[in-house]
Amino acid sequence: MSNNYKVDKDGFFGQFGGAYVPEILHKCVTDLQEAYLPIIESKEFQDEYHQLLKDYVGRPSPLYYAKRMSEKYGCQLYLKREDLNHTGAHKINNTIGQILMAKKMGKTRIIAETGAGQHGVATATVCALMNMKCEIFMGKTDVERQHTNVERMRMLGAEVHPVTTGNMTLSDACSEAIRDWCCHPQDTFYIVGSTMGPHPYPDIVAKMQSVISKELKWQLNEKIGRDYPDYLIACVGGGSNAAGTIYHYIDDERVRIFLAEAGGHGIDTDYTAATMHCGTEGIIHGARTLVMQTDDGQIKEAFTISAGLDYPGIGPMHADLAKKGRTKVLAINDDEAIYAGYELTRMEGIIPAIESAHAVAALKKISFKPDDVVVLTVSGRGDKDVQTYLSHKDMAGEYGDF
Repeated sequence: MSNNYKVDKDGFFGQFGGAYVPEILHKCVTDLQEAYLPIIESKEFQDEYHQLLKDYVGRPSPLYYAKRMSEKYGCQLYLKREDLNHTGAHKINNTIGQILMAKKMGKTRIIAETGAGQHGVATATVCALMNMKCEIFMGKTDVERQHTNVERMRMLGAEVHPVTTGNMTLSDACSEAIRDWCCHPQDTFYIVGSTMGPHPYPDIVAKMQSVISKELKWQLNEKIGRDYPDYLIACVGGGSNAAGTIYHYIDDERVRIFLAEAGGHGIDTDYTAATMHCGTEGIIHGARTLVMQTDDGQIKEAFTISAGLDYPGIGPMHADLAKKGRTKVLAINDDEAIYAGYELTRMEGIIPAIESAHAVAALKKISFKPDDVVVLTVSGRGDKDVQTYLSHKDMAGEYGDF
């Protein structure tokens, strides 16, 4: 990645990023900044990481040609099937890497935040694998709407803490996890689930997820005889599956990048999570980035049907890419996402997570040529969202009829 886009030595992507942390966490964050590159660039780490991705996670994830959807949208549509990973989403790519880092740094207790529960499940999974104590912070609202994932975490041995501050969703879970980290800095490693938080987390998570675009290069070569698509599409909340999808293509100007964020009821309403449309520069959870906030700097509540995109900020890497015009960000409303989720289910037999359905909904908003190669990342599977799909099937129009 060119210096235009990658993180600098102080943890900034352009004007966004950095590490704005309380004094008590300064040593933890500095230790991690100094340790992370030597660890993840070592042969020992790389060998163990890639072995686990292959034998435990089930990588490479398939690149599937979606014939019926290609015909409908007038392009060559390929789906990157992160929903087929162990635990059902892209999140495991990152938690495997971070738990190996935690072990190398001598930490014995793992904490994490989660919204849709997929990162919580992926964290609890690797903690069971590595015999580490695990505590997950999850907003009470999300605990209720993602009940199955909560039970999976508990089965895996994690303690789940329902968070009752704010609107009791992902942002509040992040705040609570950071508070816990402040109280246990010596023995605790915080596995952050997305490309957010203080430096070096945005860079760590992007590097762990970059296995997605690394695989795309050889998979496309195999299928179409060239290693790049014309379009990349991914959903974006904090931004980890999006970062992984685009990582090895950021400098390739032949590739157009479209990211779908959660519009909720619409960007002109108070019920939205479309940070890159509605946010202004500010600081959230240790990083300077775009934040949905009031005029006096209070964080606004994000609103979307999707628990995993329900965040009032955005990773600093994505704020920078959008500001520089490298990515085009579309706001997808709840009804458009529900429709798209049913559409993929009925046309390809793939039930996507509602997060991923936001990316599918972007197809309608882009004009393709018949020979355009489009890669869309299905970041997670929709089992966790079946109840939400069923209770909102009136939004799905023709696809909601039974």
